[in-house]
Amino acid sequence: MKTKIAILFVVLTLSLINAQQIDEQKILTGSLSTDAKLVLDDFKPTNNPQMILANENKKSPMLAGLMSVLIPGTGEIYTEEYLKAGIFIAVEAAVITTAIIYDGKGDDKTTEFENYADDYTNPNHNWSVVKYAQWLNQYVITNEADKIIIDPNTELPPWKRVDWNQLNSVESGSHKLANHGEQQYYEMIGKYPQFSPGWNDFNSSDYHDISENFLFYSGMRGDANDFYSVAKTAVIGIYINHFLSSLDAIWSATNFNKDLAVKIRLDNIQFADHAEFYPKLYLTYNF
Repeated sequence: MKTKIAILFVVLTLSLINAQQIDEQKILTGSLSTDAKLVLDDFKPTNNPQMILANENKKSPMLAGLMSVLIPGTGEIYTEEYLKAGIFIAVEAAVITTAIIYDGKGDDKTTEFENYADDYTNPNHNWSVVKYAQWLNQYVITNEADKIIIDPNTELPPWKRVDWNQLNSVESGSHKLANHGEQQYYEMIGKYPQFSPGWNDFNSSDYHDISENFLFYSGMRGDANDFYSVAKTAVIGIYINHFLSSLDAIWSATNFNKDLAVKIRLDNIQFADHAEFYPKLYLTYNF
């Protein structure tokens, strides 16, 4: 008798607690087993116990991108993308090596063609501003007073035997010869035909008659420029490698941080006189 009273008390208590969950049209019959089933059928716990285990070892996309901007591949190491890290590091080493080697080749070739133009073993040098000034005096300058004064001291190098300001003032071509030793000086004498008369193998009244030394010198300058061009392209490659590695590191960090959540919760099965809870495991992976 006491057991029945206790069960009835539990049923009535549950019915009061969950009265809002019971359809108003349902009427208790007075039968303990029947009424208990009606009440427990409508009893649905709203807060089942659950535990969520989330992946906390996340990577910072900003940090990964910054690392790879500074040193390509380091952001990939940080995000545990070791294969891609190796690729970016290898590319970085290759383009830096290429830039250094070809810039050095350009410097060496530049020294070579500059020495060829000056050629200290040749008293007249391969290209001489004195010879160029003499040609101007003979074929261009008609007024005797305007003729370029040339120092007769042959012990002096050619560029010290001519007044450069006077030379530039009487030049009739589209360019004025830059001072000896400047980059433009060595470019002009092998680029513009108006300076052809300065080459030691030039013998003509028409400066358009290009000499062999002019062509040979121009070829050396072209080789130097080609080397520098490769070096510049490699430098551009360095910037591109840093940029691409940074983007990839950000992408790798974002992929690494895809939400991987593990949820463990207790669901219930309702019986006529009791509810049983059992664990459920949920895996959620967000792309």
